[in-house]
Amino acid sequence: MSELVLYYTFGGATQKEAVALAAQRGAALCEVFPQKPYSFLGSFLRGSYGARHRKAVPLQPLNETLADFDVIHIGCPIWGGYPAPVFNSVVGLLPPHKKVELFFCSARGESPKSSAGTRALVEARGCTVASYRDIRTEAAPSKQKK
Repeated sequence: MSELVLYYTFGGATQKEAVALAAQRGAALCEVFPQKPYSFLGSFLRGSYGARHRKAVPLQPLNETLADFDVIHIGCPIWGGYPAPVFNSVVGLLPPHKKVELFFCSARGESPKSSAGTRALVEARGCTVASYRDIRTEAAPSKQKK
C-alpha cells in the first residue's frame, strides 16, 4: 500500500511528527502551505477563529496527487481546540474511498471539542477514518530579545 503523510506545521512540532511517521511507515512526505501564511498574531486571531468555525483557506498547489495513495495521513496543529483552517482545506481535496489517518499536535495534547466533527468532515468526503491521534507537544518557545 502506498502512503502519504500530508501535514501543515506552524511552529515545527507537526513537521517533527510527520517526518518521524513518514520514516516509520516508508511513506511519501508532503508539506501543505496556505497561500497567505499566518503570522504569530494571525494564528491566534484569524487562525483560531477560522479553526473554530471550520473555515478553509486557499492553499498553494500540492507536490503530490492524493489519488495516487492508498493511505493518507493528515497532520496539523490544534488552534482554539480545533484543527487549523489548513486542515479543512486539505479535507476538501481528499478523493473518495481513501483510508485516512489523522494526527494533531498541541501543547494540551487533546482536541475533545472537535474530534467528532473532524471525523465527520473526512467521512463526508467518502473516506474512512482509520485512526485519530492527539499528540502532546511542547509549547512553542517564546521569542527572546537579543
